Amino acid sequence: MTLDSSWFTEPMEATGTAFSLKGKKLHEEQTPYQKIEIWQTETFGYLMTIDGCTMVSTRDNFLYHEMMSHPALNSHPNPQNVVIVGGGDCGTLREVLKHPGVKSATQVEIDERVTRLSEKYFPELCDRNNDPRATLFFGDGIQWMKDAAPGSIDLIIIDSTDPVGPAEGLFGKRFYLDCIKALKPDGMLVQQSESPLLHLELIKEMHQAMREAGFAQTTLLHFPQVIYPSGWWSGSIACKQAGPLAQRLDEKAIAALDTQFYNADTHRAAFALPTYVKKALAGL
Repeated sequence: MTLDSSWFTEPMEATGTAFSLKGKKLHEEQTPYQKIEIWQTETFGYLMTIDGCTMVSTRDNFLYHEMMSHPALNSHPNPQNVVIVGGGDCGTLREVLKHPGVKSATQVEIDERVTRLSEKYFPELCDRNNDPRATLFFGDGIQWMKDAAPGSIDLIIIDSTDPVGPAEGLFGKRFYLDCIKALKPDGMLVQQSESPLLHLELIKEMHQAMREAGFAQTTLLHFPQVIYPSGWWSGSIACKQAGPLAQRLDEKAIAALDTQFYNADTHRAAFALPTYVKKALAGL
């Protein structure tokens, strides 16, 4: 069936799949880096797409933003200085700054227009942008990390688009080497790592590159994400030091985060991997 212009459709030729939402396009622009579109959908609220790929929607963004921030923050013994590479919609920044122990959170986004359009169409994601602990930096995340002071960061969150275009360089050993240099001895990195159902080979390559760069340990966490390919997504955590991840899962502290999906149980469940994923990552 051919869909008319009232549908946004993201075809994924490599996997023979597609995702569609019915609605109306409100905005389109070509920035120096990418094409950004905003849709008003019938069931998911506003939708932002970049180069034809779904990025964020009003209805389900909490899944991604909460699971890309809170599991990692509560797996680090004392995360005070956090850097987000990408994340221009500011949803991950908002979640990070819900943690009172975080002293600084720097968002490094290459395309300022992502943030400005988010302020207009997703203002709820940007309500922490004026927090005194927040810094919005618009520039190249790869260069920013090269220039970062050694041993200055507790947690790096790589909230990027797919590994093509401006984000391609964020998925390789060279970038991870710069991250290791910038992290403190007990530092950690978490990176969105695509679908465990459709992109398992990419996940394996990422973990291998992280290990080759010098990270002592890598771990996968997974969660639902409706608008992304397959509806099942993941993040990959890399640690400078090997050992059990901290589980700071105080129920009162988590309740104070005011989350919609994340809690102590979903934290634990996110690290419980299906058998075939465990086998694929074993021995790396």
